[in-house]
Parts: sequence; structure tokens; C-alpha cells
Amino acid sequence: MPSSQPSQPPDPATTPPWRLLLAYVRPHRWTLLLGAVLSLLTGAAGLALPLVARSLIDDLGHDRAIAGTLLIMSGLVVANAAIGALGSYVLRYTAESVVLGARRGLVSHLLRLRIAAVDRSEPGDLMARITSDTTLLREVTTDSLVGLGTGGLTLVATLALMGFVDPVLTAVTLGVVVCAGTVIGVIVPRINRASRRAQDAVGAMGASLERTLGALRTIKASGAEHREERAVHAAAEESWRQSVRAAKWSALAGNTAGLSMQIAFITVLAVGGARVATGAVDIGTLVAFLLYVFYLMAPIQQVVGAVAQYQTGSAALARIEEARLLPAEPAAEPAPLPGPGAEPASVAFEDVRFRYADDLPYVHHGVTFTVPPRGMTAFVGPSGAGKTTVFSLIERFYDPDGGTIALDGRDLTEWEVSTLRSAIGYVEQDAPVLSGSLRDNLLLGNPDADEDELLRALKTTRLDTLVDRLPKGVDTLVGHRGTKLSGGERQRVAIARALLRRPRLLLLDEATSQLDAVNEAVLRDTVTDVARTTTVLVVAHRLSTVTMADRIVVMDAGQVRAVGTHRELVAGDPLYAELAATQFLAADDDTRTPEPEPEPQPEPATAAESI
Repeated sequence: MPSSQPSQPPDPATTPPWRLLLAYVRPHRWTLLLGAVLSLLTGAAGLALPLVARSLIDDLGHDRAIAGTLLIMSGLVVANAAIGALGSYVLRYTAESVVLGARRGLVSHLLRLRIAAVDRSEPGDLMARITSDTTLLREVTTDSLVGLGTGGLTLVATLALMGFVDPVLTAVTLGVVVCAGTVIGVIVPRINRASRRAQDAVGAMGASLERTLGALRTIKASGAEHREERAVHAAAEESWRQSVRAAKWSALAGNTAGLSMQIAFITVLAVGGARVATGAVDIGTLVAFLLYVFYLMAPIQQVVGAVAQYQTGSAALARIEEARLLPAEPAAEPAPLPGPGAEPASVAFEDVRFRYADDLPYVHHGVTFTVPPRGMTAFVGPSGAGKTTVFSLIERFYDPDGGTIALDGRDLTEWEVSTLRSAIGYVEQDAPVLSGSLRDNLLLGNPDADEDELLRALKTTRLDTLVDRLPKGVDTLVGHRGTKLSGGERQRVAIARALLRRPRLLLLDEATSQLDAVNEAVLRDTVTDVARTTTVLVVAHRLSTVTMADRIVVMDAGQVRAVGTHRELVAGDPLYAELAATQFLAADDDTRTPEPEPEPQPEPATAAESI
């Protein structure tokens, strides 16, 4: 299936909606043309019927045989139905293909969005653009683009044949149609505005619902169900109001077209009857013309419906293009992961300044440090000091506003993003787990890992005992966001996932914060062992982790205030000494609560076995 997305998204603010639509339709132009031709043939078969009916009436009036005429009329009716059904299928197939292409293109773009763009967006609204907005392309492709073309051509052909049958009655009909068209022209812009507001309201409702479902436990624990319910209901009601407003104007436009045809029919009947009475036309001509008036109703309503649908679709197209204009990382094929025994990476920050948005204060005020290859480096400091931001900058989730960041002596901007990230294993602070099986989550960063690597990772992170308890082992579903796992289990899954990537640089952001003492000790030993063959950066608050680091970077207020070993910093940096004392006190408090005796554990795996 070819993609139906524009390669370079145009600016929806300056590009007419019809050009946006054509960009999506272009890959399917031949099937769309086939559907349009079939629709025109259907219309042509219908237009021939009044002429055959006039001939039939003439034959009856002159006592001529009518079998041949009836046979022709029957053939036209059957051809009209068959060709119409085939044309409808081709158009529907094309419309669904356009929707598929738009969704694929938009999903691909959103998955490559820069994190800064995601921070400024509502996930629920982005989801609405993929689901409800792209769905509207289905109608706008067939009803609007094809409907306007085929309906317009059929309308012109019908009027031409009406003029051939009787010019006077045609002029009367055109007068009524022009008056109706003027009224519809006033209504159309209102349909556009109401449709855009309705789609925006659907996006707001999706954002509100995603916000609620994403923190449902917190909402229930806070007794806030009714308040959140009112917020989602308010968004749904706003969507309803705007959709009803758009439906009102669309209905008014459609009824105006229908009313104009009824007026035209009555007027033609009156004027035509007078012309028959005076002998200007015969009764067969009047019947044929009245049949054309009936046939005229279909293309007029088709054109009016196409215009109304175009207004709705143009609002959806604008929202889709707005999402496609969000800044994204360049598309690239996944880079190969480092092989066993790959050289560890070095990291250097030089006078790095960074803030998350132009209207927010700086998080980093000239951060400078160097991490040599191999070994463990711990980052400590008060909350808000900028420790986690260091990891986000290394992963190039964000780019610094000033200064340079280098990996292996090369500025990060010189690295292809996929190649850079293939060298890094990253365990986030909240250790997210995706819906799906435990195996899917473990192999997320390295789907080609063999069963032996997977088993070693499970054993290293002490997940093997969990797998033994699960009904389907590693193929057990973990629930939405890993709700079937405990916080500590989710953290261990995230660590195992990172180790399976065989990283040259391992980033651990509070990676053991939710682990019990026994599991923390085992994983701490594992990380220490991994640090012998790779570079490990750890954001930690537990003294037990910090004291094992080869070097400690103390951060405060977005700056590096000291670098050294635990012993050096206790003696030389007051802030670190205070943090260490606090940790000692916490450790002393912990000793008052008896811990379970740890079970005998096997010797820690070597670095090669671990990763």
C-alpha cells in the first residue's frame, strides 16, 4: 500500500485546504479517477432515461411498438445500478486508502517528535488528530473531491440537456437555482467555523480523558472523580454544541437546495403547463423536462453536500497539518547495537546552558564536567539541581541553549540520533512499562536478543523468580503501563531492558529507588560489575550507591560545585557533607526496622555475562 502523505507538509495557515487534500490524494489519483469516471457513467445512464421516456410517450401517442424502447430503458436502469455500485466501491476503497496513508504518515511523524514538542502538546489531542480528524478524510475524499467533480459535471450536463429540450423552462429553472446558490454561499463559511471548533473540542475532550485515565488511581484516592467527571463532560458538551451547530448549518444548506428544487418543479409545471396549453411544446417534452428537474435535484444536493463536507474536511486537514508541522527528529533507520566487548564511551559537558522553554528559567547555568571511559559516576544534589536534565541532554531529547556536549570527543550534534542512542542504555526515573507481554518490554530495545541473553538479564535483575511465578512466564501480559507489576518489578524490568542493549554508556536515573534492600544490594553489585567494562552514570540519593562510585559530581542550582570521591567530598564540600550526613541518618533509621535475612545469592555475573 503506497503512502498517501505529503513528503514536505505545507503550512496550513497559507495553503488552501484543497491543496492539502490533493497532497494526500495524489498517490491514489488513478483509482480515484476510475471511481469518478464510473460515477459519471452512472450519471450519464440516468440522464438518458428522460429522453427514452419522451420517446416512449411519443410511441404510445402514435400507436408505435414500445418493446424496443422498454428494453433500452430496462438496460439503462440495470447499467445505472451496476456501474453505480462498482463506482461506489472504488471510491470507498480509495477513501479508506487515503485515511490509511494519512494515519501512517501522522503516526510516523508523531513518534519522531522532539520531546520539547511533546511537552507543549496534549497527548489526547494528538490522538484525536490521528483518529477522528483522519476519519473525516474518508468523507471529504469521496463526498467532497469526487462529489464536487462528478456532481458539477452532471449538473452542467443536465442543464445542457434541459436547454436542448426547452430553453424557456431551463431559464426558469436556472433562476431558482441561482437564488438558492446565493443563500448557500452565505451559509458555507459558518459550516467551516463550526466544524473547526467541533474538531478542536474533540481534541480537548481526548486530552481531558487521557489526563484522567493516566492518573485514575490518584484521582480515586483523592476523591476527585466528580470534579474530573465534570471536566470531561464539559469538554464533551462543548464538542456536542459545536457539532450540532455545524449540523444545523449543513442541514440548512441541504434543505435550501431541496426547497429550491421543489420550487423549480412547481414553477416548471406551471409555466410548462401553460406552454403545452398554447401548443409551444408537447406533453412528452414537458414530461421529459420534469424528469430532468427531478434528476437535477441529485447533482445539486451532491454539490451542496460536497461543499459542506469540504468545510468540515478542511478543518480536519488543518489540524492534521498542524500536527505534522510540529518539530521532529530526522527519520533514520535503526542503528546496530554495540557488539560484545565494544569500547566504553566518554562524556564531556563544557559550559552547558539549558532551559526547557523560552518562558522558563534556566535549569543549567554553565555545567562543566568530564566522565572518562569506564567506571561509575554518580550525580548528587538537591531536588531541582539539574541531574536528570543531564541525562535528557545526553540522549538528545533536548539540545542545549549554549555550550557543548561531547560523546567520545565528538559533539552530539555531529552524531546521527539513532547511532547515538544505540550506544546508550537509559533507565528513567519512573521506569515506564508498556502494555503487552513481559517479553515485549524486555526486548523493546533489542528485539534480536537471543534466549540466552534474555535469561541472563532476567537472572541479573532477579526477575527469574518473578517469571517462574507468572502463568505464562515472560509471555504474560503486564497490563496497561505495567499495572500487574509492582514498582520494584517495573524498575527491574527497565534495568534488564537497558542491559540487553549491551550499552557503551548506561544511564541510571534513580534506578533502585523502589527496590527492597536485598534486590538493591544485588543490582548494585551488578551495576558495579558492569562499570568495569562500560561507562555508567547514576543519579542517586542513596548513600550506599554513591559510595561505590569512582567519582561523584555534586550539582546545585544548575551548576557543578564539586567533583571527587566520597571521602574527598565529605571533607571538602559542605553541601555534600550535609547530604551524606542526612543519608547516614536515614540509614541509621532504617536499621531500627529489622530487615529479612537475604537468601544466599550466586556470585555476581561477569560484565560479559551480564550484558
